[in-house]
Parts: sequence; C-alpha cells; structure tokens
Amino acid sequence: MSGIQTLPVVPADHGSKAVSSGTRPRVLVVDDESVIADTLTEILSRSGYAAMAAYDGTGALESALLAPPALLISDVVLPGMSGIELAIQMRRIYPDCKTLLFSGQASTSDMLAAAHRDGHEFTLLTKPVHPKDLLAWVGQSLRPNNTVRSDFSH
Repeated sequence: MSGIQTLPVVPADHGSKAVSSGTRPRVLVVDDESVIADTLTEILSRSGYAAMAAYDGTGALESALLAPPALLISDVVLPGMSGIELAIQMRRIYPDCKTLLFSGQASTSDMLAAAHRDGHEFTLLTKPVHPKDLLAWVGQSLRPNNTVRSDFSH
C-alpha cells in the first residue's frame, strides 16, 4: 500500500438537530504544519463533519468569510498572527463560533493567561491529540447551549 495509512472512522456525536436535517457542522482546522492540518481535517471529514484546513491566520479568516465555521480548531503558534489572536478575531466576526486551541509548546500558557486576563476563555489541548480525544472535544464543543470551559491542565 505504498505508505498510505488508513485512519479509523469514529462516529461523530454532533449533539445537534442540524445533523438529522442533513447538514454537517463546519469545522475550520488551522495549523502551519500542513500535514497536521490536513490529517485532522481528514479525520473530522471521515467522522461526519464538513472540515476544511488553513495554514495560517490570514488564510483561516479568508476561509471563514467564505464558509462560516461552527468550530475553529487552531494551533496557538502560527506565523503572523497567533492562534489566540485568530480566535479573538473569529469571535468578533462570528460570536457563536466555538474554539479549541492546541499546542505542543509550554510557552503558550503565558499567552493563554494574557488572553484570560483580557476576558477571553479558551480550551487548550496538548499536542499530540489522539483522534478519539479530539473527536470527543469537538462533539462536546458543538452541543447546543454548551460552553467549553478552559482547562489549562490539559
């Protein structure tokens, strides 16, 4: 099979009436490492989400303006604007868009603490994120009337 890895298909728990009416929640995945963004997009797509990838904050904002996401999943450390700055801008444009941030760098806790002081709460997942854990967080984030609380211990 020339190096192609088969990804597990995990049923999505969308927790939304929109799924039963045939629409799929749109998820925007942002990471400057294209293999990570593309892999997470593929996992989400195979699990029933309308997922799209972007590789920097500017590209993510352009994609969001064309197709507003229900959920933003972004790496914290991006070229140009950080994932936190992207998330804040997305909330200004789309107040109902949920956000999950992820990072493999310990230095992001200072950035999150600064955002918290400014009144912004974000959930941080630590890289690498196992697909089952990611899908659980996505499902929880997209449940109606659910506010995902920030947990800096992840």
